[in-house]
Amino acid sequence: MTTDKRRYSSIVVDGLTNAPARAMLRAVGFTDADFKKPQIGIASTGSALTPCNVHINALAESAAMGADEAGGKAVVFHTITVADGIAMGSPGMRYSLVSREVIADSIETVVGAEGFDGFVAIGGCDKNMPGSAMAIARLNRPAVFVYGGSIQPGQERRDIISVFEAVGARSAGRIDDAKLKEVEETAIPGPGSCGGMYTANTMASAIEALGLSLPNSSAQEAVSDNKRRDAYAAGAAVFNLLERGIKPSDILSREAFENAITTVIALEGSTNAVLHLLAIAHAARIPLALDDFTRIGARVPVLADMRPAGRFSMSELIAIGGIQPLLKMLLDGGLLHGDCMTVTGKTLRENLANVAPYPAGQEIVRPLANPLKPDSHLVVLYGNLAPEGAVAKITGHEGLRFSGTARTFHGEEAAMKAIIDGTVVKGDVVVIRYEGPKGGPGMREMLSPTSAIGGRGLAGDVALITDGRFSGGSRGFVIGHITPEAIVGGPIAFVEDGDRITVDAQKREITLHVSDADLAARRARWRAPPPYADRGALAKYAKLVSSASLGAVTD
Repeated sequence: MTTDKRRYSSIVVDGLTNAPARAMLRAVGFTDADFKKPQIGIASTGSALTPCNVHINALAESAAMGADEAGGKAVVFHTITVADGIAMGSPGMRYSLVSREVIADSIETVVGAEGFDGFVAIGGCDKNMPGSAMAIARLNRPAVFVYGGSIQPGQERRDIISVFEAVGARSAGRIDDAKLKEVEETAIPGPGSCGGMYTANTMASAIEALGLSLPNSSAQEAVSDNKRRDAYAAGAAVFNLLERGIKPSDILSREAFENAITTVIALEGSTNAVLHLLAIAHAARIPLALDDFTRIGARVPVLADMRPAGRFSMSELIAIGGIQPLLKMLLDGGLLHGDCMTVTGKTLRENLANVAPYPAGQEIVRPLANPLKPDSHLVVLYGNLAPEGAVAKITGHEGLRFSGTARTFHGEEAAMKAIIDGTVVKGDVVVIRYEGPKGGPGMREMLSPTSAIGGRGLAGDVALITDGRFSGGSRGFVIGHITPEAIVGGPIAFVEDGDRITVDAQKREITLHVSDADLAARRARWRAPPPYADRGALAKYAKLVSSASLGAVTD
């Protein structure tokens, strides 16, 4: 098949009238020969802001080399990242989910403006993955996503969640200042994304299952020869996609999204995958809804015993083969669509044909016949408290039902203070509201409160519900994404201290035990609080963003 490998760059650099563009490009290193090559953008999220991204500029150079040696002309550019682990618990975390949109918009802007024929996007921190995938879907030009890779474990197998939980343990007097400082100093040994099946590793795995990454891109350590080779191969893979005329729309089918959901469930991945897969599907114009997670989850078991609920880190999963043997197991079990196209130019089934099973005796990934949980840990709940849905991560460790007394807070900071000072006690349902996409704005992650609850030894005795969201590192009886959110008059706005709330994961219900008449009276008295921001990025985001049940998208 003959394809136009220079469909976009030729418009920018060919012909008499484009002499000024060529003049500008000569100044950045283009030669006469380069103007005849397909231009391949390399979108780097490299930054010293966070260990997740500190090494990524070097991976961008490898990707550029791969694109150049395959016959293209690589052009490296940069986009932002936000360090979730640093911003967590602060007002700055409001910008985290906003950054997903900024990343998608900025990659779309540069690739579209400069006329790149294809591109590689390289990401490390949580929002880099969905932001890049959204841009790939929107632009529909040959593209490959490269995951920056997972961090190596710290001393005594510690990671960033160890530090968050140590804060709760210190506040409860379970450890002293010296121990807290030791944990702080030894948990993060170097570059790479947080080391459990938290949001970064979850989304990297989901994007590989979607077909947008090369095999095992999701399961390589950040500091490794394998990761450098993965980046180099991605540059060459884009050129191959150009030659074959394979676009993201040939890859991002409804079946591909079902493969991604299946993989996230099998890995016991983050609840953020729900939000992000909905957003990527929206960008790809693929119909996907909350109830699809329930439908697929009814037949897909949890197989990987991964942190935060389980025992093992990403580096340990990497050591036994990453996610490729898991995908092969799921495919052989009839749980994946094997005919989906991928960025290798081959189908998922073809990619997995020669993948060996996990080594005998490993304990990280269970066989299909002996799962950790027979159905999904991602539970979509409905009820009078969440008429448009809520998302819980119910692994079984925390039980399947919780009924307790509401203790309400306007925002994360107030809740965190009450947890740390001991106001929150056994039997409470902590209600954190006005943290949704519009109300936050930005739908902050509640990692600090959930970690403090765990650190104080209350993870099994206190539930937490919010119209915000959770880090992939959160554990315990936690329910987020409650919609409609409080700021638009959702029922979570009307909960009062002392109300009884029941969460039933088996019935998939979340119930506020207040009569319809009382709720109506509270609704009539309610007035929305003033917005957090009235100008700038946060105000613009609050004005544009959709409900969490629709992926919190802005277009």
